[in-house]
Amino acid sequence: MNEQLHLILDKLYLILPEIWLFAGVCVVAVMGLSPMRRVREAVPMVVVGFLLASMWVIGRVYSSHEHLDAANLLMPKLGQFVKLIVVIIGILMVMLSTGLIDRRFESSVKSGRISFEPLRANQGEYFAFMLLSLMGVMLLCNSNDLIWMFLALELTSLPTYIMVAMSRPTRRAQEAAVKYFFLGAMASAIFLYGFALLYGATGTLVLTEMRAVFEHQAASGGISTFGIIGMVLAILGIAFKIAAAPMHFYAADVYEGAASPVTAFLAFVPKTAGMVALILLLSTMGWLSGQELPAEIKTTLWMLSVLTMTLGNVGALWQKSIKRMLAYSSIAHSGYMLIGIIAGPGLGVNAVLFYLLAYGVMNTAAFAVLSGLERAGEEVESLEDLAGLRARHPGMAMVLALASGSLLGVPPLLGFWGKLYLFIAGVSAHHIPLVVIAGLNSAVSAWYYLRIVGLPILAKPSAQSETITNGPSVWPRVAGVVTAVGVVALPLFCQTLFKASEGVTHVNGTAIRSAAADTP
Repeated sequence: MNEQLHLILDKLYLILPEIWLFAGVCVVAVMGLSPMRRVREAVPMVVVGFLLASMWVIGRVYSSHEHLDAANLLMPKLGQFVKLIVVIIGILMVMLSTGLIDRRFESSVKSGRISFEPLRANQGEYFAFMLLSLMGVMLLCNSNDLIWMFLALELTSLPTYIMVAMSRPTRRAQEAAVKYFFLGAMASAIFLYGFALLYGATGTLVLTEMRAVFEHQAASGGISTFGIIGMVLAILGIAFKIAAAPMHFYAADVYEGAASPVTAFLAFVPKTAGMVALILLLSTMGWLSGQELPAEIKTTLWMLSVLTMTLGNVGALWQKSIKRMLAYSSIAHSGYMLIGIIAGPGLGVNAVLFYLLAYGVMNTAAFAVLSGLERAGEEVESLEDLAGLRARHPGMAMVLALASGSLLGVPPLLGFWGKLYLFIAGVSAHHIPLVVIAGLNSAVSAWYYLRIVGLPILAKPSAQSETITNGPSVWPRVAGVVTAVGVVALPLFCQTLFKASEGVTHVNGTAIRSAAADTP
């Protein structure tokens, strides 16, 4: 009884950052209903305060090795890097969303045309849902059974459906939310069915026990058919979270329908959750004592990676909407990250975690420009809106150029180093054809990324771009400048950041490696 109580307390200690964020959810939800305008306007600042406090708690929690060892997690140190990334990018997302929700309503209340009605106020709820989604990713790092993993994945996704619907008062946003919800429900059913087969193949829901069963099966002649099928279905379901083919079709419509700050959120947070889930699941079946993943699983991941990066880049070539173009770009980047997943723990998984940080920074920089500017009170969406942006908004033009160059992988920007680590991991794991395909895809992406770089700086201003004005809040543009500086400055600390991601694939203090790491 005492041992069980100690185990519960150890696990509660590890989720103190999430508990702190849940307290923030309650506070901002109530603040958003306050009749005092100053209290409602302080909601974004309070959210940032809770995120900063959670960051401090993360440092304290993961400095205690006693609680980490006692919690019996498959990868106890995974959250040390991932949670910090999520909190840092979460703060930037709050900056992008400041001034987005209840803009017209608050303006009418301020002018005295209408009185404040709590039922019409949505800002507190919006930021509460944002915190809940961030909590889902952080909780996923502490999952040690399939039930916890499923609930954490759904906690990440469910708030985003509502955020899409409430981000813009347009029919397009409502349609995007409905499409996103129903396709998300289908994906959840697929990976939940995969979880059921994994349970049937191993007789346990606990990841550490599942790993031991699969290790025994692999040593006794091969992993069971149910286990293979269950893992393939789980991978396909999680592919929806990371917008990987063939579960990527929703991305362009949903990203275009949602407001730019929400689109930026969708491009990073569910993708991070999906990658963490893949790392945890695959570590139960492969990467054991120098063993490779089963051939069926590796083939599935290979096909997903090639299809995802190819369809993403080819789809982006035909887009005239900047948001749809960035949506297909997001799809392609999932394909690149799958190279690290295929390469396995050690260099591969570390490269994925580093790339998540790099992608979060440069993706946020691109969407910060779209969030900080507007035309006639509406979002900047078409490529024509960006032509000659330097004439009236030189700072935002430079931010967009740096973000696009980094997404392309132009040296020495941050995105170049992220891709370089992934490619090195692929070569080290002897997946040279996959790296060659990724290199060719990067060359294809140069067509549309260089267009985004050139339009704001080199093109002549168009009639549409002449009417572009700053948005009502300065914070999205501040976030753009901060992330642009990060794109340029963070490469100076690449080695330090990459080393910070090392050790996350340690199981009970021992590093697990793919078989490729041991082959000459």
